[in-house]
Amino acid sequence: MNPDWTVVDGLQYSAWSREIFEQMHEGGLDCVHVTIAYHENTRETLIRLGEWNQRFESMSDLIRPVFNPSDIAVAKAEGKIGIIFGAQNCSPIEDDIRLVELMRRLGLMIMQLTYNNQSLLACGCYEDDDSGLTRFGKQVIKEMNRVGMVIDMSHSAERSTLEAIDYSESPVIVSHANPSHFHPALRNKSNTVIDAIAANEGILGFSLYPFHLKNGPQCSLDDFCDMVVWTAERMGVERIGLGSDLCQNQPQSVLEWMRNGRWSKTMDYGEGSSGNAGWPDSLSWFSDSRDFPGIASALANRGFSDTDLGNIMGGNWVDLLTRAGAPAARDHLVHGNS
Repeated sequence: MNPDWTVVDGLQYSAWSREIFEQMHEGGLDCVHVTIAYHENTRETLIRLGEWNQRFESMSDLIRPVFNPSDIAVAKAEGKIGIIFGAQNCSPIEDDIRLVELMRRLGLMIMQLTYNNQSLLACGCYEDDDSGLTRFGKQVIKEMNRVGMVIDMSHSAERSTLEAIDYSESPVIVSHANPSHFHPALRNKSNTVIDAIAANEGILGFSLYPFHLKNGPQCSLDDFCDMVVWTAERMGVERIGLGSDLCQNQPQSVLEWMRNGRWSKTMDYGEGSSGNAGWPDSLSWFSDSRDFPGIASALANRGFSDTDLGNIMGGNWVDLLTRAGAPAARDHLVHGNS
């Protein structure tokens, strides 16, 4: 990969270790959006943040926090992996809109409005009836816009996603999902949604999670590239990136927490098949962060220019975060106009 590119993975939730961060470095990554919460409440999210602070201290030679978009360039210049905090649900703010600003000040740059189920803000993609944004959801969107917290609709239902795009004054992202045109998973997005993301100047991060791909774990790299080419032609090459959804070395108990949280006593199959009760087999061409160069090479063979490849591999994420992840009038958020 071109060393001048800034390479960004738009979503991972691995069992974090020195080995995994070293693999990121070997794969040429400069920045990764990591999930710190699925169903965690405020206190539990604070514990996750504390765990990350300890990692930054003990592995300061490999990783550094990204609290603002400009920190991505700093991480790259230092030869470290920049870590962006994100939540895959709105549970960290519970039912208190004031916690949006507090979480952003602690470094939470990205938050999904829902994770599969109905939340206090919007409807998840596994619900039978999509009620759209709630009154609370509309106010939280405005607050997220104000403080520079990026709205992610990866696990949200269609009406809720379209309403969030329409209501937000900042670009909205789908950090890790694919066009349902290529694979009709509940999590994947319709042409209507991807067109709306493009018009909103947001970004779609292609998921490499096998259940979101054509033929599952048997999806070929050629099939993946077909999807990227088609989506680039439809959305524009400046509106796409990668959001691998890599969950490396995670045990079954983590999958059950992701799916079930505290709301279900039995396994939530989500996609509708008991065959999805466990982790899928890895793709032959992508099993960890060291495989990103292979994706870049395959896309280069499809005719993408070096500039376009640099944007797909991370430049588009940097641009999006710069536009949507920078707090408006940050100095005034708490201290007023003095």
